[in-house]
Amino acid sequence: MKILIADDDADLRELVAFTLTQAGYLVIRCGDGPTALQRFEAELPNLVILDINMPGMSGFAVCEGIRRRSRVPVMMLTVRGEEEDLVRALGLGADDYLNKPFSPRTLLARIKALLRRAGTENTAPLAAGRVALDLEEHTVTLAGGAPVRLTPLELRLLQMLLANAGRAVNSERLLVQVWGHRSGGDRQLLKQLVHRLRQKIEADPSAPALLRTAAAGYKLMVD
Repeated sequence: MKILIADDDADLRELVAFTLTQAGYLVIRCGDGPTALQRFEAELPNLVILDINMPGMSGFAVCEGIRRRSRVPVMMLTVRGEEEDLVRALGLGADDYLNKPFSPRTLLARIKALLRRAGTENTAPLAAGRVALDLEEHTVTLAGGAPVRLTPLELRLLQMLLANAGRAVNSERLLVQVWGHRSGGDRQLLKQLVHRLRQKIEADPSAPALLRTAAAGYKLMVD
């Protein structure tokens, strides 16, 4: 489940991203309006969170652009809390509206409600090829075998790779997704995590057939 968060407040953006990552969502971060639209088209997220005041293009304009393409749930964020903003946001097709500051618990509850209403909340295993990941149980099943228990870090790494099955995901993106608040992180940590995951999912971890090293990161092979 992918969520795009677009906000020019870097601290708030990272706090929201960390909260969502800890809850098991894949997070796409943006700091301005034009980038938000570009990432929306490239990533096709299941839900979008937009700040109203952003450089380059306002959240209103981004919401309008998204609505020309998709009915994906959109939540607007603002510090102003003015009725005029609320009316305009809903008129442009936003599904919900949250005033800053807000608690992580409130944000998560509103997100889950939006996903339920959209019929996209799904706790069933995320699967591709012979790999099935159960986010609720923190397990992975290979080709119908017995479920294998994963740590939270292993779960987030495999979730990101499975969501991009067959395509390379660069190390920087994996570091941010797995550790949430890291902007660069330590590649050695990622290398160690990949090593531990291979011990659980590969028939021969010394010659990995599933979790392969790619040019700038890693790739999950599911064919």
